[in-house]
Amino acid sequence: QVQLVESGGRLVQAGDSLRLSCAASGRTYITDGMGWFRQAPGKEREFVAAITRSTGSTHYAAYVKGRFTISRDNAKNTLYLQMNSLKPEDTAVYYCAAAFSGRLATQIRDYDYWGQGTQVTVSS
Repeated sequence: QVQLVESGGRLVQAGDSLRLSCAASGRTYITDGMGWFRQAPGKEREFVAAITRSTGSTHYAAYVKGRFTISRDNAKNTLYLQMNSLKPEDTAVYYCAAAFSGRLATQIRDYDYWGQGTQVTVSS
């Protein structure tokens, strides 16, 4: 199986930058697509960004495009999310996920493994 552990979340101010990391372990070779999702209090979990191992292609949700950057270091089995120009509405628990498929998946059901999440709080 695959284990995912997120880190890097903390309290920041609006306009700040933050980088999240997701360390993958186990049978990481069985997965290709990886993504970031977030869940704010009282809201459903939503897609943030996705990347494929094989091509490095990326896809972003409209509300983060231009501010967030997803990347991965395959040698370190680590996924990153660089978040710039943070807004209070970015406050959420951020989850990384891994998928068998190499598609740039945006739906929760398309991912096979999930981390426990890391809290990001953006104050105004």
